[in-house]
Amino acid sequence: MLTNVMDITIRLLKANAANLLTLCNLGLGGFAIIACMNGQPHLSLLFIFIAALADRFDGMTARKFHIESELGKQLDSMSDIISFGVAPALLLYQGIFHMFGFPGIFFTIFYIACGAFRLARFNITESNGYFTGLPITAAGCLLTFSYLAIPYLPSHFFIFFSFILSILMISTFTLKKV
Repeated sequence: MLTNVMDITIRLLKANAANLLTLCNLGLGGFAIIACMNGQPHLSLLFIFIAALADRFDGMTARKFHIESELGKQLDSMSDIISFGVAPALLLYQGIFHMFGFPGIFFTIFYIACGAFRLARFNITESNGYFTGLPITAAGCLLTFSYLAIPYLPSHFFIFFSFILSILMISTFTLKKV
């Protein structure tokens, strides 16, 4: 009896391992947003980077265990918009964009909207071994990493950098998946 329970538990964990990692990504993105709102930007930054690791491993796990699914693809995109769209945008808003008033708000929302568009386009296209546009995980990590340069670079750089990342996400260049 105990062996059967163990076997069932292992099968369930194996079947849902990728989705559990995806939900870790989502949770870490949520923690990043809350840390940012609570005035803990470096903790927010850390949560975003750990979310990137969870995002990296969820896809690898799904492929390894042959458990790729449409549900997993949708869940991954919803998690990514939180962890690599909203969280990095709010981090930069709190760090520097708020100083620009309405333009800072606009570029914060513009980045999130471009990330959402990129993910929606990804979800409706067939996988061909290439990404179209800059993946939101890469854009989010770059935007998050740029937070560390706030004391060293002119403030307008961050608006420009955010705009470039936004445009790269919705562009149609192709990038080979690794």
